Amino acid sequence: MTTEAMMVGSDKVVFIHYTLSDAEGQVIDSTVGDEALAYLHGHANLIAGLEQALEGRAEGEFFEVVIAPEDAYGARDPGGLIEVPRSALSEEVEIEVGNQVQAMGPEGRMEFTIVSFDDEMVTLDGNHPLAGMTLHFEIEVGTIREAHADEIKHHRVHPAGHHLMVADSSADLADDDQLDNANTNDEASDEIVDAVFPDTPSKSA
Repeated sequence: MTTEAMMVGSDKVVFIHYTLSDAEGQVIDSTVGDEALAYLHGHANLIAGLEQALEGRAEGEFFEVVIAPEDAYGARDPGGLIEVPRSALSEEVEIEVGNQVQAMGPEGRMEFTIVSFDDEMVTLDGNHPLAGMTLHFEIEVGTIREAHADEIKHHRVHPAGHHLMVADSSADLADDDQLDNANTNDEASDEIVDAVFPDTPSKSA
């Protein structure tokens, strides 16, 4: 008796291998030869265009998809460039083009990429590195399973073995929330903020 392959759909945990390339065919990222990426479908774990392309796919299916910027990381925003004094950055920051800087601004934590600098000023780009790019994906769909109740509640895949051996983990949800809160607090205290910007004016044209 054959078992019908499970399909990608809402509240399914899906494992995929992917290769991401740019419009010129240059590979940007890939899981091939490494662990598959696990995500919870229907919970915005992936960029919108990729999640839409995965909908209804079956285990073992291989496909290619091209995703426009508006369904990926959006268009590049020229206003995302800011210029700050070198003194605004922590002494621990290695000022090199391409390096990432985490900062606290009026809208909370932000990530920037160093795009240029001189002896006095550093130009930072707040756009996602893939903003404005058309993305080419090669996807292989791996194992698909039903998500556990607490995975759906938290909108993410839990590590292997976390509640997955329990038929009904509802009794563990309070403990799980406490663990999540503790981890969040620990992460917040451990994260290094490289700069604090009271405002983030755009770079002058």
